[in-house]
Amino acid sequence: MNLRAVAAFDDNYIWWWQEGSDVVVVDPGEATPVLDLLHATQTHLRAILVTHHHPDHVGGVAILRERFGCPVWGPARETIPEPFEPVFAGVSFSLLGQTVEVMDVPGHTAGHVAYFLPHATPHPLLFCGDTLFSGGCGRLFEGTPAQMLASLSQLCALPDDTQICCAHEYTLSNLKFALAVEPENAALQTYQAQCQQRRAEQLPTLPALLALEREINPFLRIQHESVRQAVQRHAGLSPASDDARLFGALRQWKNEFK
Repeated sequence: MNLRAVAAFDDNYIWWWQEGSDVVVVDPGEATPVLDLLHATQTHLRAILVTHHHPDHVGGVAILRERFGCPVWGPARETIPEPFEPVFAGVSFSLLGQTVEVMDVPGHTAGHVAYFLPHATPHPLLFCGDTLFSGGCGRLFEGTPAQMLASLSQLCALPDDTQICCAHEYTLSNLKFALAVEPENAALQTYQAQCQQRRAEQLPTLPALLALEREINPFLRIQHESVRQAVQRHAGLSPASDDARLFGALRQWKNEFK
């Protein structure tokens, strides 16, 4: 499998998954980068996957579908450019020889889905849109803290070697915040240095490794005492506060972080 993060807008990635001369793209917010790469590589677009309805994820869908006549899969509970195949948790299908499993991950939007490829080689792949980022998670535009926490818990339970294909290059800003939460986290310090080097070389920081995200991402670490204490201090919460309340306070802290 040939996997690429195709840059779009200022900090979006359109994920490009290729087998031979056939291509699937995920969240094509604009068509031009996809069209240019298809022309340059002499490949054929066979399908489009969409995680949620925001314009920077669906803006290129209609143009690409009209040009290539390819099917589109998208969340059943969201408004996606018609026609498309509606999907939800428990649905699975085959694309380019890969099994694609759908997960419901509400929080960023109400009907957000993720696509998991358990048998991809050399590692399983997760296309998670704006639910999980390296070092962070999506804003809660339509969902609740409890929903996002449950969604992230689902993703966190995937295999250690899962490659996280996020839809934005937010890693450095996320890690700056994560270090404010856990300044003594050695794995986080090391990872920040590695990501700074990659960006200095104009390389993506993604995909991210799930096993590492469990060590450095505060939104996956709400049950760790160091994160809980930091959130309690910042938000003035009681040690008895439940996970959802702490998660909501952590997300609000990130929203306001400079």
